[in-house]
Amino acid sequence: MAHSKPISWSRRAILTAAMAVATTLSLGMPAAFAKDKPIKVAAIYTVPVEQQWVSRINKALKAAEERGDITYTFSENVANTDYERVMREYAEQGMDLVVGEAFAVERAARKVAAEYPDTAFLMGSSFGAAKPNFAVFDNWIHEPSYLTGMIAGATTKSNIIGMVGGYAIPEVNRLMNAFMEGALATNPDVKFLVTFINSWYDPPKAKESAFAMIDKGADLLYAERFGVSDAAKEKGILAIGNVIDTAGDYPGTILSSALWHMEPTVDKAIAAVLSDSFEPADYGPYSFMSYGGGSFVVDETLAPADAVAAAKEKEEEILGGLFRVNVNDSEPKSTM
Repeated sequence: MAHSKPISWSRRAILTAAMAVATTLSLGMPAAFAKDKPIKVAAIYTVPVEQQWVSRINKALKAAEERGDITYTFSENVANTDYERVMREYAEQGMDLVVGEAFAVERAARKVAAEYPDTAFLMGSSFGAAKPNFAVFDNWIHEPSYLTGMIAGATTKSNIIGMVGGYAIPEVNRLMNAFMEGALATNPDVKFLVTFINSWYDPPKAKESAFAMIDKGADLLYAERFGVSDAAKEKGILAIGNVIDTAGDYPGTILSSALWHMEPTVDKAIAAVLSDSFEPADYGPYSFMSYGGGSFVVDETLAPADAVAAAKEKEEEILGGLFRVNVNDSEPKSTM
C-alpha cells in the first residue's frame, strides 16, 4: 500500500492561515453555524392580535420582518385545547422560532417543545425556562406602573381609585401592586377598589365593572383591560393605561400609561437563533426600563406639575439603578 507524503507546513504558511482567521473574525464574518436571514418565525396567540399584550409582541415581530431578519406568520384566537396542535404544526413546518403564551398550557407547551429540540420556543410564562429549547418571557413593566401610580395618587380628588384586571396571576398582580405602591407614595390616603373579570378580552364586562366602581366613588380608573377606559370616557373621569398608549383613542381621558416594548426581547431571541446560540433562558429582564423594554408617558395637561416632576425624577433613579420597584406577585385586594 502506498503511503501519502506527510504535509509540511512552513512557518510562513501557518502565520498566513492565522492572519486569515483573525481577519475574518475582525470583520465580523458570520460564525460557521450561523443561519441565513430571514429565519422563519411563527407566533401563537389565544386572543385577537389587537389585544394589548399580544399587540406588543406582534408589533415587535413585524418590525423584525420589515428589517428582513425574519419571515413572520401568526395564529390568533387559538383555544387552549388547540394550542398543543398548533405548536406541533408550526414545528413540523420547520419554523426556526415559535413565540407564544403558555400561561394556561404550561405542561402541554413544554412537552411539545421537548419533542422538537431543533426549534426555538420563546413563550410568555409565569414559570422558568426548560431545556433544551424552551425560553420564557413576561411583561415586567412594574417599574413604569409604579410611576403611573405616583401620577394617579397625586391626581385623584376622591382618594378612591378603581382597578380592573384580567386574571389574578403574577404578571398582572405585580403591575397592579406596583401601581398601588406608587399611588400611596404620593398620597397615603388613597383607597383602592380591585376586581378581576377572569378574561383576557371581554371589554363589555370590564366596562361594567368599571361603572360599578365609579358608582362607589372612584374618580380615576386603572385600565389593565380593554373596556375600562370606555367607562371613564363616558363618565368624564380619568384612566391609567396599561401596556399600550391609547391616549389618541381617548383624548382627555388617559392620564398616564405604563408601556411595554417587546422589541428588546424579540430582537435578542432572533439574534440568538441567527447565531445558533439560542438557549433556554429567562428573557423577562429585557422588559425592564434599563433595557428599553418599558417606559411611561403622562399627559402633562391633566396631571399636577409637581407630580410629573416627581415621577420623572423617580424614573431617572430607576434607570440609574438607585431605586428598585418592589415585585409583589400576590393578588391585590380592595382597601375599602
